Amino acid sequence: MTAATANTDSLSWYEASARQRIDALVDHGSFVEFIGPEQREMSPHLAIFDLPEQFDDGIVIGRGRLDGTRVLVAAQEGRFMGGAFGEVHGAKLTGLLRAARKLGQDVLILFDTGGVRLQEANAGELAIAEIMRAIIEARRARINVVGVIGGRAGCYGGGSLIAGTCSRLIVSEQGRISVSGPEVIETNRGIEEFDSRDRALVWRTMGGKHRYLIGGADTFVDDEALAFRQAAIDGLKIKHRCDLAVLEAEQKRLERRLQRFGEANDAVEIWETLGIDKLIEIPALSTEAFLHAAGKRENADDAR
Repeated sequence: MTAATANTDSLSWYEASARQRIDALVDHGSFVEFIGPEQREMSPHLAIFDLPEQFDDGIVIGRGRLDGTRVLVAAQEGRFMGGAFGEVHGAKLTGLLRAARKLGQDVLILFDTGGVRLQEANAGELAIAEIMRAIIEARRARINVVGVIGGRAGCYGGGSLIAGTCSRLIVSEQGRISVSGPEVIETNRGIEEFDSRDRALVWRTMGGKHRYLIGGADTFVDDEALAFRQAAIDGLKIKHRCDLAVLEAEQKRLERRLQRFGEANDAVEIWETLGIDKLIEIPALSTEAFLHAAGKRENADDAR
């Protein structure tokens, strides 16, 4: 089986829309959308604020095949309200995850989100909690939930919390993961704490390379659809337990990470502690060169 078309292999994941990412990810012609635009399931809240609505509410869900295997897929549209979670948006993802348990099918979540919509804050925050619960329940039923991060909006706010509950995370350099976005940190703590306009600072603090180095992502790939597709195929082959022992081990890993890096003032200091050579060169390294450098890091305490 192949991806949708030959020319999607080199498609930039960062530049693509939600539907383009799905088409490039799953086997050609296999995707069937649930609750599509023709059903007009839109947010009941946005019109109150005179804000534009979208017929799929910024998330595409459905089923397809990945290298011949049946999977469920959700893709957020970062071009609509920054891929933010609202009532309908969240309900669609929650429903898909609950369906995964009944169908016994693994799930791929293509994150592209700035977090929760301020206009639907209560509904959005509730959706985040429901989604996280649904992921844990799915994982306890031996369902893999693989997160994919590399879109324009990154994976911020509640989206980053959801990503943290996934079985595995695939990330590109363009992907950013953080509970608080650069502008939020600057607004609340001041530019001295975090300059949101300093792109180098943003990427070395929240970007895919840094998250991979500290164990916050499992696979690092090029910004190409084919690379994400192959990583997803490989990721779904790895079955993960999700029980109390696993969760306690993860908690201890995070505690050790805080002990090791809690006093660091910059990501570069963390890289130095990890034993990375030529620290200044890390942001400019190609994926192949970066993975070679990352392979030398001290990962005994930080493997995911």
